[in-house]
Amino acid sequence: MSASYRLERLQLIKRPLDDVFAFFSNAHNLEAITPGFLRFQITTPDLIVMQVGTLIDYRLRLLGIPFQWQSRIDCFEPNQRFVDVQTRGPYRRWHHLHEFTTVDGGTLMIDEVDYEMPLGPLGALAHVLSVRRTLDQIFDYRRDRIVELLERR
Repeated sequence: MSASYRLERLQLIKRPLDDVFAFFSNAHNLEAITPGFLRFQITTPDLIVMQVGTLIDYRLRLLGIPFQWQSRIDCFEPNQRFVDVQTRGPYRRWHHLHEFTTVDGGTLMIDEVDYEMPLGPLGALAHVLSVRRTLDQIFDYRRDRIVELLERR
């Protein structure tokens, strides 16, 4: 049995809900908010219609190791939330809830990522030594890029 982990982030984005949701429901914007060290690239053909069942293919490097990653959209509720789950990739399990709410001053975005590492004790050790720190670094970068791309235009 592998350990489960959770990464939670809240971010106030000083833009209307419609604008924020439109940005995040365009899968190609993921490239713009992902740090360069991951060499992240969407490999699905250009037209990606976000809806339940949509499959999105990516290529990236994690800790220098190349990976193919595929996500499936399991929930899509316009201007409220969507969920992507890994169907193929580096984690044993990856479930990412993106939730959006109108609040004073803009839109509150909540990310909840529930994930499990592969390889039992080796995966748990990798999590402690590197993976959690790398995920924090990725989401910190993402936070800063969201401000640049959505609030400063």
